[in-house]
Amino acid sequence: MHMENPSPLHREIDLAQNDAAQLWAAGFCSAVCVEVPSETEAVQGTHMKLLCISCMKREEVTASTVVEWFYRPEGGKDEPIYEYRKTNHEFPSRFSGRLQWNGSKDMQDVSITVLNVTLNDSGIYTCNITREFEFEIHRPLFTSSRLIHLTVVEEAGEDFTSVISEIMMYILLVFLTLWLLIEMVYCYRKVSKAEEAAQENATDYLAIPSENKENCAVPVEE
Repeated sequence: MHMENPSPLHREIDLAQNDAAQLWAAGFCSAVCVEVPSETEAVQGTHMKLLCISCMKREEVTASTVVEWFYRPEGGKDEPIYEYRKTNHEFPSRFSGRLQWNGSKDMQDVSITVLNVTLNDSGIYTCNITREFEFEIHRPLFTSSRLIHLTVVEEAGEDFTSVISEIMMYILLVFLTLWLLIEMVYCYRKVSKAEEAAQENATDYLAIPSENKENCAVPVEE
């Protein structure tokens, strides 16, 4: 039986369906990528990594990625501070010379690090990711954003969990110390009683007359 060749329109429909199937399957292939939220508190004078992770979802699908970082101070407007578009570019800002790219080669992690954080660095950081997927008949664009509300403090404060952990550690140390003292006293008393019993036996033996000591000998059977 002779099969007719599909028309160009049918071929385009089939390719579009395949592309849609790839995008649909991409949502179920992110086992090696987890979108972890960034820390939101930094200590003055330290380095702060602004974590921004956007999973690619599928290795078989290639895409070009553009990353844009913005900073908005309290009551101010967004201003560009960093950009990745095949190459790294740092915009003139209050962060000039203090921004470091920490992105991964596969562009799953597109984080940056702020060096020598100051109190004036508190504010809202926005991470915009634009991906252009490379399919056979079209190149769809997908965008996503991450907001990081960063607060810079002068000194690191202890959280409730660490305080509880320290209290439990001290309680455990006190308990172990008491248990060790009780064991030492118990062993000391046990040894003392054993020595007293040995001395009493020795004294009783010495008090026995010599002739009776000979009778105490155990007879040996031939």
